[in-house]
Amino acid sequence: MSVVTVQLGQCGNQVGLDLFDTLYNDAQAGQKKSYATASYERFFHQTKDGDLVARAVLIDMEPKVIKQNFSKTAKSGVWKYDSASSFSQSQGSGNNWANGFCIHGPRHREVMEDLIRREVERCDKLTGFMAMMSVAGGTGSGVGTYVTQCLRDVYPKSFIVNHLIWPYETGEVTVQDYNSVLTLGHIYQLSDGILVHENDMVNKICSQLLHISDISIADLNKVIAHQLGAIFQPVFTADSDGHYSRNFLGEFVSALACHPEYKLLSMSTVPQMPSSYIPYTTFEWPSLIKHLRRMLISNTRMEEGSTQSLTGSNLNTSLANLLILRGKDVFTANTGDFSETSLYTSWQSPKDAFNVWKCPVPFRKYEKMAMLVSNSQALIEPLDNTLRKAWSMFAARAYVYQYTRFGMSEEDLLESFTFAEQIVSSYSQLGCKG
Repeated sequence: MSVVTVQLGQCGNQVGLDLFDTLYNDAQAGQKKSYATASYERFFHQTKDGDLVARAVLIDMEPKVIKQNFSKTAKSGVWKYDSASSFSQSQGSGNNWANGFCIHGPRHREVMEDLIRREVERCDKLTGFMAMMSVAGGTGSGVGTYVTQCLRDVYPKSFIVNHLIWPYETGEVTVQDYNSVLTLGHIYQLSDGILVHENDMVNKICSQLLHISDISIADLNKVIAHQLGAIFQPVFTADSDGHYSRNFLGEFVSALACHPEYKLLSMSTVPQMPSSYIPYTTFEWPSLIKHLRRMLISNTRMEEGSTQSLTGSNLNTSLANLLILRGKDVFTANTGDFSETSLYTSWQSPKDAFNVWKCPVPFRKYEKMAMLVSNSQALIEPLDNTLRKAWSMFAARAYVYQYTRFGMSEEDLLESFTFAEQIVSSYSQLGCKG
């Protein structure tokens, strides 16, 4: 079963390129034909000439990044995008969610839906979509939200997973807090699961774990693509009956987003280190799993500083956790520590809340690696900070006219604020016992 990836805006297209590179290179290095075949069937289709073509649609309101993507894949020669599966304009969305959602989305709906339909028709069997976007600007957030709405309308029975890149707290775009809240307020009602990468956290990984001194956008994107690849490459699941999972997107959603009020998913990976360190480092499953559990408890996506005990009011409470293990001796790994009742909300039993997927094929040169995808309270703080700043701007009537002039009303803004506040409230209550 195949996944169609929809890359939206500058950031969505840049990360999408790195993700397909990661998937292809990992499959090539896996040294097992069944693993590579399962990966290619999921994310690529093959031409009559044997060329691998990404199952992707590229959308942006500016042409620059899409042109760069085609140029880069043409130079590499190992896989490519279909030149007929992209759409761009020349004017951009002006970092304005309303411009993307209310103007560009409806204006170009027919051509965007046709591109997606064409990609879907190439799939022997479609499991769903992954829409990749940043929430800070106008195209990724606004057009991305509109395209997600179209996917839900046209493919009501298909799974939709959104991947959102959350902006730096210090600010990339003046109105990023409006754009972020509007995106989340709408997408939450459409998506089956929402994977979130925080730029601040990814930057810390680059600096403190990968020891990159002059961090670029490309460095951030590679970390994000690495983590996404670790999730979506082939695995054995509880329901896959000894074969690589065919309906992995459905099983992913079922494992993590079992309640409609809780869809936010954070990611943690161990180990993460410069590639030059890997040949000289020994990895053992007990220590990797122990580190990952501590990271869950202390709500950090890094190994360092996660020493909090399983007591106290600041414990990060989970609704569901998915542990993905890849590498040597993977079937000997003991994952019982993630089944402790104290990790989960009182109304969810660990038996239902915790799932583990395994694959004996190493991922990206790591002899052993562990990835945790968590539906927990981990994202309350960045969302709450964004809401607070958005409310502050709205109270001062700052930039409101930039949204109302594209057809939005102030009530539309308030509705998204209220919905986002309800998300924060719901996750805050996960920690309530009894």
